[in-house]
Order: sequence, then structure tokens, then C-alpha cells
Amino acid sequence: QVQLVESGGGLVQAGGSLRLSCAASGTIFSFNAMGWYRQAPGKQRESVASISSGSMTNYADYVKGRFTISRDHAKNTVYLQMNSLKPDDTAVYYCNGNLFRTDYWGQGTQVTVSS
Repeated sequence: QVQLVESGGGLVQAGGSLRLSCAASGTIFSFNAMGWYRQAPGKQRESVASISSGSMTNYADYVKGRFTISRDHAKNTVYLQMNSLKPDDTAVYYCNGNLFRTDYWGQGTQVTVSS
């Protein structure tokens, strides 16, 4: 059974940093595109960043210059380094990965940024 498991969320003050990790299990194959999404209370889930199998990256405008997505194919893991965090970044962050035309989601990890 393929699973994505996020870790690294928590409480941080504005201006601080966090690093999220998302590890895939249950498959020996490397995911195609992977990405991070977030959902704040009362809002729709939105894309934060994505990375292709060739490590080409794409970012939402509101995180450009602050967040960095990367991946380790050998570990089948994707990371999100978040710097200069703002209270507006508070949300549940979800990992997403595509494998053989099937989308997989992690359970989410809470990120809370205090002012």
C-alpha cells in the first residue's frame, strides 16, 4: 500500500523557519511530480510548490523567495524548507505525489505561525 507521511510541522514565531518532510512508502518506484499544498481554516486547499521528476520546481507567488522544495529520489522523499514565515502561512500542509497516474495524499501536518 502506497503511503505518503508528512513530518516537521509545528509552532513557530513569525520570521522563523520550518522544514517539512514527506516520505513515501509501499513502493520501489520513484514518484513523478510531487508537491505541497496547504489548507487554512475556512479556505480551500491551495498549491504551494511542486517539483517534477527532473527536479524542475514551481512556486505559488505568495511563497516565492521564502520556500524551497526539493526531493531525494533515493529516499523517495520530498522536502519543503520554509523561511521568513508569516502568520498567513498558518495551515495544514499536505504532501501530494503522482505515481502511475494515481494521485496520493499524506495526512497533513499542522504549521502554526504566531505573530
